[in-house]
Amino acid sequence: MEEEGEVIMFTSNDHLVRTFKKMNGFRKSSQLCDIVLVVGDKRIKAHRLVLAAFSDYFSAMFTGDLSENGQAEVNLTDLDPQAVEALIQYAYTSHIEIRVDNVENLLSVSCILQIDEVKDACSEFMKHQLHPSNCLGIRSFAEGHGCNELYKIADAFTKERFVDVVKSQEFVFLNAECVGQLLKSEDLNVTSESQIFEALCVWAEHDEQNRKRFLAKLLGFVRLPLLTPEFLVDKVEMSSLFRDMSPCRELIIEAMKYQLLPKRRFQLQNSRTSPRRSTVGKLYVVGGSFLPNLGMDSSKGAIQIEHYDPRKNQWSVVAPMVTRRLQFDVAVVGGNLYIVGGRDGLKTLNTVECYNPKTKQWSPVPSMSTHRHGLGVATLDGPLYAVGGHDGWSYLSTVERFDPATKQWSFVAPMTTARSTVGVAVLNGRLYAVGGRDGSACLSSVECYDPHTNKWTVTCPMIKRRGGVGVAVLDNFLYAMGGHDAPASQDCSRQFDSVERYNPNTDQWTMVAPMINCRDAVGATCLGDKLYAIGGYDGTKYLSAVESYDPEKNKWEEVASLNSGRAAACVVSVPSCSVAM
Repeated sequence: MEEEGEVIMFTSNDHLVRTFKKMNGFRKSSQLCDIVLVVGDKRIKAHRLVLAAFSDYFSAMFTGDLSENGQAEVNLTDLDPQAVEALIQYAYTSHIEIRVDNVENLLSVSCILQIDEVKDACSEFMKHQLHPSNCLGIRSFAEGHGCNELYKIADAFTKERFVDVVKSQEFVFLNAECVGQLLKSEDLNVTSESQIFEALCVWAEHDEQNRKRFLAKLLGFVRLPLLTPEFLVDKVEMSSLFRDMSPCRELIIEAMKYQLLPKRRFQLQNSRTSPRRSTVGKLYVVGGSFLPNLGMDSSKGAIQIEHYDPRKNQWSVVAPMVTRRLQFDVAVVGGNLYIVGGRDGLKTLNTVECYNPKTKQWSPVPSMSTHRHGLGVATLDGPLYAVGGHDGWSYLSTVERFDPATKQWSFVAPMTTARSTVGVAVLNGRLYAVGGRDGSACLSSVECYDPHTNKWTVTCPMIKRRGGVGVAVLDNFLYAMGGHDAPASQDCSRQFDSVERYNPNTDQWTMVAPMINCRDAVGATCLGDKLYAIGGYDGTKYLSAVESYDPEKNKWEEVASLNSGRAAACVVSVPSCSVAM
């Protein structure tokens, strides 16, 4: 009680509960009831006031101009009697039992009667029942009843567990339109486009006679150009489902051209040549976070490895490095990450270590002959190449090659120019060394190595001098992005956002759209049909920002950021088949 002068304000905490309990007693004994709901073979007595108070459906019925307003009995057709009875009970008690065997009927009736809290409770219950064997049914049910949140969750579950979903009875009973919606989705969680093709075959073979007329359209949703030549010949071309239909043969021929003519892929691109986000693999960012030319110590090197899942647009920390390193580089050999050289803050390293993304285990690798930091590494036709760098005393032009079969390092022909902070990439069976520093200035020069002749050849120089440049190859073009051009006597105070592209057919560099951010010591790689620029230094801070480049649109756009800012981080892409799911 609260006293306010001569006024006493009294509030009963259980008034509503006692009142509704009393009203429910009247309902059960058929006292004061003024409406009968006829649902199938059930006759449910109730009070109009209570029904109108808890349901907008009944409120409109009993307070508006509808004919039911004056009737003693109201017929509710096409509703489940048990569900209606449970909801009337809920109106008086605020309690309702939701079970696997009644949840669909309760949700359906609560949608019609506009009882949102029960509808939401049923949706929440169904979220926890999702399984590959029932998610398509729940997804369809949610869509039909306007349960948007449940639909989104069931849809996401279906795409996440697609490989298991296609084994269910629900999948083979889908209509062609629903199958098409699934097959063309960017978000299916598959490791290869072959799983999409096989899912289509399973669905088609369930009722081949009636489904054959849909196959040409549905096969167009399978990204056949991304399948291996062996799979195209052995599985797709030989399938009796598709080989006798002209539109299907045209799709198969298109895919084979794409595989047979890699140098023309840029001209052959369409929606079927763009990989799904789940099939391109993942990006790995290793170490980094040092500031070029300002000196280094062991506290400035990041040791965490992060990976990027393009399907989820999310970065995750996966493992720490064994050895803290700065100015090292990373390449992928057999699906494993080889971390090569660098500095530990005190001395230049020649050591190498290997990380397996599937097992998340580290293993040692034989050391290089030369200690190197600021080097570039890449894999060409199996062997791993370590290019240039600095040995702690001088800039290096030497190049070493590691043979994974013999586990031995050997020297190959040196570059024509000593280079540190050099960008290295592989294009058309040749190893390219791009830009870097030679001790006196940043370089615009570029040279390429032919492993068959063991010779380096100078190619067209870049438009800009670039130290700390990021390089990557996409669609038969070599890209150079970011970096700086300050003299060796100055700090890296001129960071670039510019990007240029090299065409090996014309031996020319041309500018393309600049990045959103200026980035020196930028990590660069390609994943699927996009380039990625990751981290770096913009002149004031380490960057966690990540952006991707679409060559068709000639446009950069931001994607999810790293968990921490990093400069000179090493970036590689690892195929889906090499990544632990």
